[in-house]
Amino acid sequence: MRILQVITLSELGGAQSVVANLANTLCKEHEVVVVAGEGDGKMWDLLSPAVVREHVPSLCRALSPLKELKTVLAFRRLYRKYRPDIIHLHSSKAGILGRLAFPKSKIVYTVHGFDSIRVAYRKYLPIEKSLQNRCRAIIGVSKYDERNLRSEGISNHVGIIYNGIVEPLHLNNALFQNLGKYSRKVLCIARLAPPKNIDLFLSVAKLLPQYAFIWIGNQHEVSFACPANVFFMGNLPNAGSYNEYADLFFLPSNYEGLPIVIIEALACGKPVVASAVGGISELLDGTNGYALENDAQKMAEKISCIFSDTERYALMSECARKTYLEKFTVDRMVSGYLAVYNQIVGK
Repeated sequence: MRILQVITLSELGGAQSVVANLANTLCKEHEVVVVAGEGDGKMWDLLSPAVVREHVPSLCRALSPLKELKTVLAFRRLYRKYRPDIIHLHSSKAGILGRLAFPKSKIVYTVHGFDSIRVAYRKYLPIEKSLQNRCRAIIGVSKYDERNLRSEGISNHVGIIYNGIVEPLHLNNALFQNLGKYSRKVLCIARLAPPKNIDLFLSVAKLLPQYAFIWIGNQHEVSFACPANVFFMGNLPNAGSYNEYADLFFLPSNYEGLPIVIIEALACGKPVVASAVGGISELLDGTNGYALENDAQKMAEKISCIFSDTERYALMSECARKTYLEKFTVDRMVSGYLAVYNQIVGK
């Protein structure tokens, strides 16, 4: 098969990790082209040399009628150039423009966190409803998203495929070497963006000054005041691999799909404390971590509880790793999408 994977941004993020994992696995037996727009381009560094790259500069998150017209025309040129068997769209902007530009009989559309439309940008919900018949499959990445898609009247060929990842790389420990005075290291990987609750992160860190709180994913230097035990490390490739040197993963958030960063922590055998939003409760069940309401005191108490008992910590670490192996490997994800692709091409 010849498969087009299309995503709006070329920066690092959860949806971009899914695209890279899909592309790098599929390219072993299929022709794969990845199409992306604005961003710092760090996603391209994750791709295998066997994957063809197509940059569409006009594809961007912000609304711009002129750029959107240019993007639709660029998509049509790419279709004529490659004549793909499958067009797999990721993220809402690429999902909208792609469904307008490409033949609907070949389109798979993955919704990476439906709350981004349902809650944050609800004014675009009518567009999602009107375009639901412009594709062969709509995939949610969690049961939570699947339920909400259906409850909002989007039910045409809706299904669910959990995100999956490859085994994290082994990196050196230079990033955390100067944090030795702290008894434990708590890691968060996220963009500094409104969905990611940085205020809650700082509040929890302030309640636990004996632990280092490390944030990877900020694209610029931070200019706001923060506690002395908080460290911003910038936007780093293969950030999930740094879980190897952390003791716990912490993700405060206002809404999510099924966060890749939590799966990466589970793969490294790290307990997780996170906000009970989106599909996070489908990842954490109390044996491997906790999904909690956005309350700084409650989150700080759970983090302290995990660290206070070495037996409990060891058991939770074991359960975290087991969760990854049983449910969230890249092979399981790719198998799920291949079943959809094969159905479309008639295999």
